[in-house]
Amino acid sequence: MLSLILDVSYAVMGAGIGAGLAAIGAGIGIGRIGGSAMEAMARQPEESGKLQGAMLIIAALVEVAALFALVICFLISNKL
Repeated sequence: MLSLILDVSYAVMGAGIGAGLAAIGAGIGIGRIGGSAMEAMARQPEESGKLQGAMLIIAALVEVAALFALVICFLISNKL
């Protein structure tokens, strides 16, 4: 009985840590994308439209990856 409780608590703890790491990774990724795009726009203001579009697409892909990781973490925590 105790081993089952420990297995469940380890799964919930692992899911929480995984969700936190996914959120941290997404924040770092979005920050780097935004910073790099602002630097590129400062260097070449005439290309800001293209850069902004590409930045938004890449930011959306980073957010989708983070959301996928969070969903997997929630599935792990609710499975047991």
